[in-house]
Amino acid sequence: MTTMLGLSLTGRRVVLVGGGAVAARRLGRFLADGALVRIVAPALAPQMHALVASHREQAGADEVEWVPRRFIAEDLDEAWLAHCATGDVTVDREVAALCEQRRIFCINASDGAHGSARMTAQAMSGDVVVGVSSEVGVDPRRAAGVRNAIEGMLESGGLPLRRRRTGGTGRVDLVGGGPGPIDLMTVRARRLLAEADVVIADRLGPTDAVIAELDPEVLVIDVGKRPHHHPVPQDEINALLVEHAAAGKRVVRLKGGDPFVYGRGGEEVIACQQAGIPVEVTPGVSSALSVPQAAGIPVTHRGTASALHVVNGQGDVSATTLHSLADPEVTTAMLMGVAALPEVVRTALDHGISDELPVAIIENGHTPRQRTTRSTLGDVVARAAAVGVQNPAVIVFGDVARAGLLMPESVRTRESHR
Repeated sequence: MTTMLGLSLTGRRVVLVGGGAVAARRLGRFLADGALVRIVAPALAPQMHALVASHREQAGADEVEWVPRRFIAEDLDEAWLAHCATGDVTVDREVAALCEQRRIFCINASDGAHGSARMTAQAMSGDVVVGVSSEVGVDPRRAAGVRNAIEGMLESGGLPLRRRRTGGTGRVDLVGGGPGPIDLMTVRARRLLAEADVVIADRLGPTDAVIAELDPEVLVIDVGKRPHHHPVPQDEINALLVEHAAAGKRVVRLKGGDPFVYGRGGEEVIACQQAGIPVEVTPGVSSALSVPQAAGIPVTHRGTASALHVVNGQGDVSATTLHSLADPEVTTAMLMGVAALPEVVRTALDHGISDELPVAIIENGHTPRQRTTRSTLGDVVARAAAVGVQNPAVIVFGDVARAGLLMPESVRTRESHR
């Protein structure tokens, strides 16, 4: 019978007998757990030697010690756990027997049946650790296969990671949801959502798909803004984050795109920090990059554009924006700019920007309703009005928006008839 335990090795002595490839694989895991490692081996394999040298350089010599000789019984002094992988079955069994006499748990890598402990195939997701082992015998490949399957489900948020016991101060995670499709979110974003007690969500991004995956007990608060309609002001959103985290909840602030690209994420971080609430930011793919990409428009392209200027269409047309529009080496990506487009175009033309500057408007990027409208600076206002362009949209100014840069003729033909 095997009983699986969670063993804390931080600050505790672990003895590795053997300096080969197997010991090298285990060394990294023990050091990551904070163990004080003693290696007993006449010589170290190259990968083992490199690990020891690297760790000593980064953390000092106190955490890892190499005794360059054959094993003796005294090497087990102060040990909490031993691992033997010398390649010599007789020596490994001798170490295991001495550990048994001294009541030290021992992992015998050459014969798991003659050790009192076994390494698990391990997966981690946040603060959840999953270990896979065998009840009888040792089958590392099977254990690793099961571990990998579980790990995939953890990363996708497909397992119930929510805490069932809460207390003390919670935390806030600002999560970038990316451009919309749930599979364009980061692995960390999916895991944090699976752990959340409260999700405070914007309108854009993968909100609907995410909510469908959440535990029914998760509180979802919609604070999504629409043009000329902000039902929950920013100061109230900040207060919601602090209120729920202070009640011991894990709060995810789910945003479209990236939290720090016109997402007011900085203000929310400051509000949490001022209230003493732990807060972290998980990046997402900004629509300034991903939506043009969905339309086959690279925001930089060798020989065409070497720089990118991202601008908020709701602000004034700055001198910096005018310079970027005039520079043929710069792509200008405008977010939230549909209503402001006539004013932006008028100001640009008044400042001498060429009316032949290519422009592309991509609506509802990365969704089945995606539509791309291509034009020039001189004609884009009339063209946008004619086809009824609406938010959400990204407007791209620059030579990268010119039809035919990347797309084959068949795609351009389909696009022109949308």
